Amino acid sequence: MKTLYYLLIACQILLATCISSENETAIYLIGDSTVADYSGNYDEGKDYYKTRFPLTGWGQVFQGFFLDNQHSLLSATLVSNSFRVINKARGGRSTRTFFQEGRWRKVYDSLRPGDLVIMQFGHNDASEQKPLRYVNLEGYGEFLRLYVRQSRDKQAIPIILTPVARNYPWEGGHLQNVHGKYPDAAKSIAEEMNVLFIDLNQLSMDAFSAKGQDYVTNQYFMNFPAGLYEAYPEGQSDNTHFQPEGAEAVAKLVYDALKTLKP
Repeated sequence: MKTLYYLLIACQILLATCISSENETAIYLIGDSTVADYSGNYDEGKDYYKTRFPLTGWGQVFQGFFLDNQHSLLSATLVSNSFRVINKARGGRSTRTFFQEGRWRKVYDSLRPGDLVIMQFGHNDASEQKPLRYVNLEGYGEFLRLYVRQSRDKQAIPIILTPVARNYPWEGGHLQNVHGKYPDAAKSIAEEMNVLFIDLNQLSMDAFSAKGQDYVTNQYFMNFPAGLYEAYPEGQSDNTHFQPEGAEAVAKLVYDALKTLKP
């Protein structure tokens, strides 16, 4: 698996360096740890395979779905020979902290007409026990509105996603919603502002349920015994973050949904 992962990353880097910036459509990803790209320089020069692997955000593998010469998205109204994924998601960030730290400003300054801005927040906004991250439902909606308006100011295309499911709670063999009213709030903003919308929470709950609790627990999420990975010598028990297979599964859900959206 590690060798295949190296090859995938190498292909993505090669593609990014060969694409002409004048003809490409940028896909900006903003969000939290479930979206983030931990490879490269995420940890300021630390070796990803020694310090993080197999931790993988779904945005980390999203470029792999655009390796062919031509793709059409948004019900075939957006066609490009090259889509370049620019992952600006960061672990631990909510809609508010992503803005306060100047991360959104860097995205905004780079936006060009026709670029996509895919936003997936909610995991950290809902963390009442962590006040530095927490954003109530009203604030969550206001920051989503801000990202949408400012994306449109630059003639970019905003797309709101509900937060991807965690691996709990399970009831009767089906994964349930753990995000409270935040998915409904995201949907409400999308309807209010006529924004493209992907209910990733529901899509992932359904997809994970179809695979089964045992499978997704051990293959999708960061659950494994001691001694398997250098970065986690004592093993890991984490039902929020993904291993590569889980990240690929979620990225495919997003990619497939993008192809069916109707602007």
